[in-house]
Amino acid sequence: MLRTHLCQCSRRLASTTSSSSPSSSTRAFSSLTQHAPRRHTVKVGRSSSTAFTSQQHRSYAVAAEDTDKGVDPSDSFLSGNTANYVDEMYMSWKQDPSSVHVSWQAYFRNMESGDMPTSRAFTPPPTIVPQVGGVVPSTIPSAGPGAATGQGSDVMTHLKVQLLVRAYQARGHHKANIDPLGIKNESANFRFSNPKELDPKNYQFTEADYDKEFELGPGILPRFKTDGREKMTLREIIEACEMIYCGPIGIEYIHIPDREQCDWLRQRVEVPAPYRYSVDEKRRILDRLIWSSSFESFLATKYPNDKRFGLEGGESLIPGMKAMIDRSVDYGVKDIVIGMPHRGRLNVLSNVVRKPNESIFSEFGGSAEPTDEGSGDVKYHLGMNFERPTPSGKRVQLSLVANPSHLEAEDPVVLGKTRAILHYNNDEEHADTALSVLLHGDAAFAGQGVVYETMGMAALPAYQTGGTIHLIVNNQIGFTTDPRFSRSTPYCSDLAKFVDAPVFHVNGDDVEAVNFACQLAADWRAQFKKDVVIDMVCYRKSGHNETDQPSFTQPLMYKKINAQPPTIDVYTKALLDAKTFTKEDIDEHKKWVWGMLEESFARSKDYQPTAKEWLTSAWNGFKSPKELATEVLPHLPTAVPQEELKRMGDIIGTPPEGFNVHRNLKRILANRSKTVNEGKGIDMSTGEALAFGTLCEEGHHVRVSGQDVERGTFSQRHAVLHDQENEETYTPLKHVAKSGEQGSFVISNSSLSEYGVLGFEYGYSLSSPSALVIWEAQFGDFANNAQCVIDQFIASGEVKWLQRSGLVVNLPHGYDGQGPEHSSGRMERFLQLCNEDPRIFPAPEKLERQHQDCNMQITVCTTPSNAFHILRRQMNRQFRKPLVQFFSKSLLRHPLARSNIEDFTGESHFQWIIPDPAHEKDGLAGYDLQIQPKEEIKRVILCSGQVFTALFKYRKDNNLTDTAITRIEQLNPFPWAQLKENLDGYPNAETIVWCQEEPLNAGAWSFTQPRIETLLNKTEHHDRKHVMYAGRNPSASVATGLKGTHLKEEGELLSHAFSVKQEKLKGE
Repeated sequence: MLRTHLCQCSRRLASTTSSSSPSSSTRAFSSLTQHAPRRHTVKVGRSSSTAFTSQQHRSYAVAAEDTDKGVDPSDSFLSGNTANYVDEMYMSWKQDPSSVHVSWQAYFRNMESGDMPTSRAFTPPPTIVPQVGGVVPSTIPSAGPGAATGQGSDVMTHLKVQLLVRAYQARGHHKANIDPLGIKNESANFRFSNPKELDPKNYQFTEADYDKEFELGPGILPRFKTDGREKMTLREIIEACEMIYCGPIGIEYIHIPDREQCDWLRQRVEVPAPYRYSVDEKRRILDRLIWSSSFESFLATKYPNDKRFGLEGGESLIPGMKAMIDRSVDYGVKDIVIGMPHRGRLNVLSNVVRKPNESIFSEFGGSAEPTDEGSGDVKYHLGMNFERPTPSGKRVQLSLVANPSHLEAEDPVVLGKTRAILHYNNDEEHADTALSVLLHGDAAFAGQGVVYETMGMAALPAYQTGGTIHLIVNNQIGFTTDPRFSRSTPYCSDLAKFVDAPVFHVNGDDVEAVNFACQLAADWRAQFKKDVVIDMVCYRKSGHNETDQPSFTQPLMYKKINAQPPTIDVYTKALLDAKTFTKEDIDEHKKWVWGMLEESFARSKDYQPTAKEWLTSAWNGFKSPKELATEVLPHLPTAVPQEELKRMGDIIGTPPEGFNVHRNLKRILANRSKTVNEGKGIDMSTGEALAFGTLCEEGHHVRVSGQDVERGTFSQRHAVLHDQENEETYTPLKHVAKSGEQGSFVISNSSLSEYGVLGFEYGYSLSSPSALVIWEAQFGDFANNAQCVIDQFIASGEVKWLQRSGLVVNLPHGYDGQGPEHSSGRMERFLQLCNEDPRIFPAPEKLERQHQDCNMQITVCTTPSNAFHILRRQMNRQFRKPLVQFFSKSLLRHPLARSNIEDFTGESHFQWIIPDPAHEKDGLAGYDLQIQPKEEIKRVILCSGQVFTALFKYRKDNNLTDTAITRIEQLNPFPWAQLKENLDGYPNAETIVWCQEEPLNAGAWSFTQPRIETLLNKTEHHDRKHVMYAGRNPSASVATGLKGTHLKEEGELLSHAFSVKQEKLKGE
């Protein structure tokens, strides 16, 4: 109700005012800054008082809907933010009625007393808004004695001043001096550069009003009340607002719905001097800026023809980042994970992360020898780990993650790695000890969808990291594309509003303003554990790289850039004008820095990098890529004692007493316990749960993430139980320890994202080898939304950047007539990324370390025991490799996909291939066909995945006892030795067939065919044979969506698998 009336009043007021150019009394922000920002350590909590009742909120919503009709769009800043504004006045009035103006006193008193209708609680004077019918009250009802017409006019004037200040808070950033080139304010396409709400004439103020005094208080710069000062003239108020909101920092925060957070920001910026740095602080800022500028100049001098994606034009980034890091460390942060693109990366590596300059220069000079430490990558993609001190004497571990040229792809990786650090610090709830910092380009932040996916995880319980500090290096161009052609919003940072993050736009040529903005961002993150964005508006001195010519496409911009003095010169001049330092002092320091760079350059010629630059202490004790290439590591057992499995079976199948499980689920859980205890018929989901439980009991951290993973897309997992009466949850695998602590088990449904969430889990897996991290796709085909993460990180991260990961990717895969979108996990794409040579049968020593040499493992498990062993094998080894598991939804409940308890115990282990069990009676667990002895087999069908069940059924139905079916459970590394041994056991086989459900141009055929051909050359009896194909014909679509067509195709491929003949022998 209160808000409704104020909105109406505000809009009427605005509708009667005129528009003209804004005041020219703009004053530079930095010229008025008088003291350094104070650190506030008191947590601002949400007030227990409620400003308005729910009924008043509803009334406001209805009335706002009515009053929106015919409102000038330029007044939207009022309608969008009045609610918080009224809250501020109301809360101040509740605490101290005299703290607000008499107009607010009367208004709130009338509203709370209920003595009159809302529409009459506040009546404007006659000079502002006549009422309908011409009736113009001359007083403010119940305003108290002396509330006459003249006083009412003063009241409305006071209200107009409040609205003017509010306009600066909401729109001042549009007028701010944040562009060092002046392009923003000159651009005709920027529609908001001079908001009319900032023009005093818009409120009917005249020159005669400028020297009138107004009481300071709620709504009018209350923090300017210092040294007994209670009032300011309108001129002084406008100048203060110009200084605060229209100087080199423009602040966007009115979109934040939380009033306390808005107040917190105002407490820090609506002060006479938001920041004033001491001589020592200025010396530190200057030192950092000199290092930043000198580094770029040095590289340009020594390597003029090399690409380096320099930071010229944005050198203030370095002192800003270091100030942000210093402030964050003072708040208790011990680990900072940084992600950034190529622009300025070498400078950040050198001056922020402290990578040795010798190392960077050696990469330019080509003196580094990376052959025994991976294939390497270009220098502006490389990462680094380093522990460095801060001015306070504390130390911080910095990690800059390596990244590809795919912009923003590293964003979720950074957050995942940070989350893992918080987990191991036992700090996931408070997020005090680790921080994510993401640097962005302006075009990429606005244009790349993964930014949205990443920021969307900010408040999710299993993914939040306590807020990320985003720093946009906004050089106002994307390669050769102007912002007006690359985004649809005024600012590149507008995306941040969807997570209620404040945005600090700052002029990159004002290094002290950048320093303050970065410190303020660190303060915000420490206080509220929420995202914050710094939009550092700067320019790019050269083209996209140093060999590019930008004037082809931006001639006018680069005329300005070429005439622009360097940032270091701008700051040096300011310091000299203020007589802070002498020219001799500054020149001497510049000379010293250059000399240090020269010394590093001289040492770079003999510099050899070490893995210590890359690896974190959590990986101590695990073999490096170099060691993996020269040593043969033992294969550790994965089986578990039977009594332990039975105990685990009881845990996963028994909900706690009094927990109301769904009646259908109760039967499923009971069957899990029953099959384990009886040792017969254990299914896929039970096998997986046994693997998770035994790993947790052994102290390993298990994390499972993805869409709907708690229940499972196919209602198979049920890892989290839901009480049917009160919706409480219970996770059995969190309670598996006999005594003491267990490894934590975390399973969480993710947002509806693949790219962002898979990147997050990959980053999580980088932090420590002691966690089994699993990402599961809802359907296998959806993994292609995350193809960038698969290609650039999972498949190649180790060889490029020495980033070791044991991430597991679970992909449903199988042709069941469900159409092109729910059939295939695109197995062929993953297999194409594998690094094993199909042309050469590996030597014995190579066979012993296939897993050490591979870049990732690809499996298609068809038995619960194999699914159990593969997960345990992933953790029970001295190295880590990514694992991609394709699993069949039809096998989750298929009677042929069952294991007995002895398959999990004793000497059991993962089977690379599964020979045909039908050679033995009852080998098919109820399928009563027994095939011929191996010597009498005429046909061997090789396959992978669920197609084996259709092959078994076809063989039984047609009594084809001379055909053996061998399942390949692991495709990469390829089972060379195991398959050769299997085929040698069929000396009289005439035909070797590869059978698959997928089309010829999909599935594993293109991967297995050359390998099987090579392998046959090494067999005792089949060296002249070719492997024959049985599967679907080539297809542009993954699968048909017609059930009849699906069945027809399946029948044809099965018939072909049992009838195709060897056409020609090798050499014929």
